[in-house]
Amino acid sequence: MKVIPHRNQLMRPTVDAVASLGGSASVDEIVETVISLLSIPDDLVNKPYITKRGNEDGRTQLEYELAWARTVLKQLGVLENSRRGVWVLTGKEFHDDLGELSVSVEPSAFSDWRERMNQFLVETLSPSAFERLIQRMLRETGFTQVEVTGRTGDGGIDGRGIAKINGILSFRVVFQCKRYRGSVSSSEIRDFRGAMQGRADKGLFITTGYFTRGATQEATRDGAIAIDIVDGEKLAEKLKELSLGVKVERVENITIDEEWFHSI
Repeated sequence: MKVIPHRNQLMRPTVDAVASLGGSASVDEIVETVISLLSIPDDLVNKPYITKRGNEDGRTQLEYELAWARTVLKQLGVLENSRRGVWVLTGKEFHDDLGELSVSVEPSAFSDWRERMNQFLVETLSPSAFERLIQRMLRETGFTQVEVTGRTGDGGIDGRGIAKINGILSFRVVFQCKRYRGSVSSSEIRDFRGAMQGRADKGLFITTGYFTRGATQEATRDGAIAIDIVDGEKLAEKLKELSLGVKVERVENITIDEEWFHSI
């Protein structure tokens, strides 16, 4: 395979991927399963998506095309997704002969605000302000004793904290923050893991960019200390969830219940 399959050719594999995963799947699970089903080589898997403005937006080209495929499948009624990002088969059969497709929403429309968010974090926010933002975010998610170190020569460790689970269990966590639009490679994950040896129970790697497939695999490699990873898209979503620098406006929709009036 020399090129990424056309977006139309990714719809059937997407349906097959969700079906093989039990009828529901996260975006990451869909991507990994499609890669396996089509035997897509690493060079194509890691090819970044370039926006119309000539920037990388944190996704790969494959992830963008698969987002398009999911958008169409949702419009066709074949897939539906929850607020938590889980995609589910509806039971409606998918037909490969699509004829003339008219897509009303490009997948990029869903990520425009995330792209603007990460552009602001990288280009406008100062490094110290970014560190304070991550510190605040971790505290809002239940971390205690969150300290930002950021000392030169500290092996890439930018801070530490205590993660609490259900108010009973606790884990020492060290974190690293990468404030740029590029990719985090597997070697950077290995370097971070080396720096955290003997200093924490878990690691957390946060970036405004994205992780290569190799980095994702290295973060969860068997026999090694687990490292949780947060890319630019997940970071933006978490800030939205916590209402940190993100305002969500909801439009009030009012309808007249005529049957209620007739029942008086």
